Amino acid sequence: MNRHTIDHAPLVIDVAGPALDAADRRRLQDPLVGAVIHFARNWKDRATLAMLNREIKAMRPDLLICVDQEGGRVQRFRTDGFTRLPPMRALGELWMKDAMRAVQAATACGLVLATELRACGVDFSFAPVLDLDHGCSGVIGDRSFHRDPRVVALLAQAVAHGMLQAGMACCGKHFPGHGFVKADSHVEIPVDRRSLKAILADDARPFEWLAGSLAAVMPAHVIYAKVDDLPAGFSPRWLQEILRGRLGFEGAIFSDDLNMEAARHLRGEQLGFADAALAALAAGCDMALLCNRSLGDGAVLDAFLRDVASARRDGRWQPSAASEARRQALLPRGPAPTWESLAQAPAYQRAVALVRTLVAAPGA
Repeated sequence: MNRHTIDHAPLVIDVAGPALDAADRRRLQDPLVGAVIHFARNWKDRATLAMLNREIKAMRPDLLICVDQEGGRVQRFRTDGFTRLPPMRALGELWMKDAMRAVQAATACGLVLATELRACGVDFSFAPVLDLDHGCSGVIGDRSFHRDPRVVALLAQAVAHGMLQAGMACCGKHFPGHGFVKADSHVEIPVDRRSLKAILADDARPFEWLAGSLAAVMPAHVIYAKVDDLPAGFSPRWLQEILRGRLGFEGAIFSDDLNMEAARHLRGEQLGFADAALAALAAGCDMALLCNRSLGDGAVLDAFLRDVASARRDGRWQPSAASEARRQALLPRGPAPTWESLAQAPAYQRAVALVRTLVAAPGA
C-alpha cells in the first residue's frame, strides 16, 4: 500500500483470532482503517501475539495497534510472562496510606504495562481510566483510582508518565466521567442529570488538569441531559466547545465502541454502524471504534467499511488532516524492547517487583 494515498484513516477495527486470515488482511489494508484493537481472543502466547503484530506492521507500518490493558479485570494479556497488574483502586487505597509511595507504584504500573505490550508489538493502550469512584457504577468500580478527582488526576498522571517512559502514549477515559451513573453503557443508555457546573467541578476535573498531558481522550457513551441530549461521544458541545475549547485539549479523540448498546441511540433514532461513526467524527472524534464485528463471516464489518467509503465519495464525510496528524502522533517514536532484553533492564525489573507487591496485597 502506498502510504501517501492515506489522507485520514479514522476507523478502528478488530481481527477475529490470533492469526490473520484473508478477510483480516483485506480489511486492514483499507485506507480508511487507521488502527486495530486486540482482545483476549487474539491471545495465545507471546510469540503468537508478536508474530501477529509483525505481520500487521509488514502490511501497514502506519497502523496503530491498540488494546485495552488497564490492570485488574481489564487486562487482555496476563499469562506467558505478562505481569499481573492490580486494579487501579489498589493505587488509590495505597494513596490513603502513603501518597508518595502510591505515585511511585502508579508510575511502575504504567512502565510495566507499556513495556510488556511494546515488547510484543502493541503500540497503544486505552489507559488510564479517569472516572471517579462514586460507588454506584459496576462497569467502572475498581477500575477507578479514587473518589477524589485530585487523587485520580495525580495517580493517572503517574501511570501515564510510566507509559511514556516506555515510549507509549496514553488515553484518558471516559470524558467527562462515567462513574456517577449506575447504568452500564455496554447494555443500556446511562443518563446523568447533573448540571454542567456540577460535572465540571467534580468528574471532569481530571480531564481539565491533565488536558496538556493526555495524548488521547475517549468520551463516555453517557447522556448528560442538562448539557446535551446527545451522548458525549456524539456531542459537538462536549467535544468541541468544552473539551477542546474550554479545557484546551489538543490530542486525539477516540469514540468508545460503536458496538455498545448506548452508542447508536441518538435522539430516539437507532443508527447503523456507519452512520454512528460518521456522527461521532462530525461531532469531533478523530477516530471511531467498531469492535467485535470481525467474528463469523464479518459481513457487518465489511458493510461498515463500504458505507463509510461511500459517505466519503458522496461528500457526507470529509477527511481531516488535523485528525490524521493526531492519529499518527500516537505511534511510538523509539524502538521497542525485545522480551529477552527485559531481564537485563533494571528499571523494568524494579517496577515489576513494586507492582507485584500491590497484587499480593489483600483485596488486590
